[in-house]
Amino acid sequence: MTESNDNACPLSQREIIDTYFMENRSRILDVAAFLDRLERARVKDAEDDFRFRALREAMQALVGDSATRTKDIQMILSDPKTDLLDERDQQSADGAARE
Repeated sequence: MTESNDNACPLSQREIIDTYFMENRSRILDVAAFLDRLERARVKDAEDDFRFRALREAMQALVGDSATRTKDIQMILSDPKTDLLDERDQQSADGAARE
């Protein structure tokens, strides 16, 4: 099926798969390995961790059929707060919003 729109990628689906399949296969395997390690952890103490919840929500968005899944996932894995802290609470960002 051929569709035309202003936001269309210049490559066909087949060309995209031919070009990017292996690198994305690797990424999915990395995520699967991460989830397997979490499952095999001796202590299951992260079920309520905001980052773990954000990853689960992002994975649900990933397999959805939204035309804006990249934006949706970026927002899930971002902290929307813009207020400044009185002092830095750690060296780097969390990668998701604390509740």
